[in-house]
Amino acid sequence: MTSVLVVDDQDLIRAGLVALLRAAPGIEVVGEAADGESAVACAARLRPDVILMDIRMPGMDGTVATERILADAAAADSDAPPPRILVLTTFDLDEYVYAALRAGASGFLLKDTGPQRLIDAVSAVGHGDLLFAPSVTRRLIETYVSNADPAPDPATDLDLLTARECEVLRLTARGLSNTEIAEQLYIGEATVKTHLNRTMSKLNLDSRAQAVVLAYETGLVVPGGPAA
Repeated sequence: MTSVLVVDDQDLIRAGLVALLRAAPGIEVVGEAADGESAVACAARLRPDVILMDIRMPGMDGTVATERILADAAAADSDAPPPRILVLTTFDLDEYVYAALRAGASGFLLKDTGPQRLIDAVSAVGHGDLLFAPSVTRRLIETYVSNADPAPDPATDLDLLTARECEVLRLTARGLSNTEIAEQLYIGEATVKTHLNRTMSKLNLDSRAQAVVLAYETGLVVPGGPAA
């Protein structure tokens, strides 16, 4: 079972999301929150696998809540993995979503997403698919990365990686799936996952989405370049 915390400041939307997910096989809704501050407290107490996070909320928004939740999880004396945060937004080109991905959110969905796609996305993120709808996420990152502050000393970060790890990271940032990367590089899919895991560990990243953001911000991938 994938345990889920639902966060949205609109009662009707939150109730609808809870009802939909509770009816889905393999998903257990363990809590709900109406704002970012409550989300941080609930995440610490309930330790859900996935947090479905509204991005624009009064008070503490979803971006700040994402930062706090992942920071608290990293500081906690626990062997449990941090929750995977799936951001909900009204607009796909949203600077708030870019900031949340940069902070470590696992991906995002539009609020007009169909019920089955939402269920599939929660399940996928819960099982480790850390970048849902990569082509849309890539477009969002490309739009905002050119206006973002440059990453400090990016060359030092990439110098930690092997040539193969850099290549896997570059293709990941282009929106290719693990299967597509494996086919292009003539290696096994498990090897791709190993390279990605080592990359994230070396660069101290919480999610695959963060790795994609870093690839753009360091210049490993140039916005507007080819998809592969």
